[in-house]
Amino acid sequence: MKRGKGEKKGTKSRDGSGQVVPLTEPVVIATAMVGTKSWIGGLFTRSNRRQDKSIDYTLSPLQEERLQRLQDRLLVPFDETSPEHQESLKALWNAAFPNVSLTGLVTEQWKEMGWQGPNPSTDFRGCGFIALENLLFSARNYPVCFRRLLLKQRGDRAKWEYPFAVAGINISFMLIQMLDLQNTPKPKCLPGINFLKLLEEDEKAFDVLYCIAFAMMDAQWLAMHASYMEFNEVLQATRNQLERELSLEDIHRIQDLPAYNLLFQ
Repeated sequence: MKRGKGEKKGTKSRDGSGQVVPLTEPVVIATAMVGTKSWIGGLFTRSNRRQDKSIDYTLSPLQEERLQRLQDRLLVPFDETSPEHQESLKALWNAAFPNVSLTGLVTEQWKEMGWQGPNPSTDFRGCGFIALENLLFSARNYPVCFRRLLLKQRGDRAKWEYPFAVAGINISFMLIQMLDLQNTPKPKCLPGINFLKLLEEDEKAFDVLYCIAFAMMDAQWLAMHASYMEFNEVLQATRNQLERELSLEDIHRIQDLPAYNLLFQ
C-alpha cells in the first residue's frame, strides 16, 4: 500500500485505547462487527443510516431473475480452501502487481495491497466472496481506474491513506446495505428500487456500481482532505451522493449515472 508523504515504514502511533499500533495498518473502528481490530463491515452499523419508508411494487420477470442471482451471490462466504476462491485471489494479485510473484496465499506481501494482515481470507468475514468478485471485476474491466486507486496516483494524498483492499470490502458492504439487497424477496427502500431498473438493463449493474462507488469514494476522500481516521465520514458522503444520483429522473442505465465518467478520468 502506498504511504503518504513523510510516512516512514514501521512508524507507530496510539489508538483510542492508548495501545501502540502501526500506522501502516488499518485503524480500529469501535463499531466494527468483526472483531475489535477490524475495519470490515462496521462502518454502517450505527443509527445514522437513513430509514426509507417501505415501498411495495411488482418485479418484472427479468428483474426477479437477476435479483435472485445477485442475492444468491451475497450468500457465498469466502472459503480459503476452495480452489476457485484461491485462484480468484491469485488473479487479483496478478492484476494489481503483474511483475511481482506472489510467494503464497498467506504472506506479508498482501499488506502492500491494503489487507489487514498476511492472510486476506480473514478480511472477508464481514462480506463474503462477492467482495473479492467486485475487486476482481474492477481490475479486469476498468484496469486504469483500478490501478489509479490502488497506487493512489492522483491528488494531494493524506499522510496516512486508506488501505485499498479493506476499503474495497467496505464499499461492497455499504452498497449491499444501501440497496437493501439482503431484504428478501426484494428491496423495500427507494435506492434499491431505483437500482432494480438498472439491473434490468444490465445484469452487471451491481459490479459496475461498485466500481463507480470506489472511484467516487476516492474523489470524496481527496475533496475532504481526509485521513484514514475519517474514512467513515467519507464513505457516508459517498453513499449520500450515490443515493442522489440513483434518484435522478433521467437515469435508465448504469452508464447514465453522472459519476460513471469517473471510471475514465
